[in-house]
Amino acid sequence: MKKLIEPGEKGKPFLLKDNRDKEVRLSDFKGKKVLLSFHPLAWTGVCAEQMKALEANQERFALLNTVALGLSVDSVPSKNAWAKTIGVKDTPLLCDFWPHGKVAKAYGLFRQANGFSERANVLLDEKHRVLLVKVYPTPQLPDIEEIFRVLS
Repeated sequence: MKKLIEPGEKGKPFLLKDNRDKEVRLSDFKGKKVLLSFHPLAWTGVCAEQMKALEANQERFALLNTVALGLSVDSVPSKNAWAKTIGVKDTPLLCDFWPHGKVAKAYGLFRQANGFSERANVLLDEKHRVLLVKVYPTPQLPDIEEIFRVLS
């Protein structure tokens, strides 16, 4: 695994498809803070709760000039069906599918032995420099309030 990205470093640029097959680039969010919320796999309980927390807090993120993005190695069709199943309508769920885990690898978050990313939050400032990197145990739901404390 590559070295974990650290606070102060520039966020790694990316181009990924979201669950609606729309291209999303980090550069699309110029002048905004960005939360990259990595989760191991769609169709799992903790991952669903993690993404639903992003969705439920869309307004709070917007008030703090922040865009929340969910990322995993799942494909577009899988992520789209999953988003509909769990009721995620507004939060872009990005597909780090091919090349497999490329963004997770760039951020030092890819678990080679498992073929998916760590469960992690990476918060970038308006210039897309890393403010926070937090890796969680796979079964643990990330604390969304922790992100809001950093943003405030």
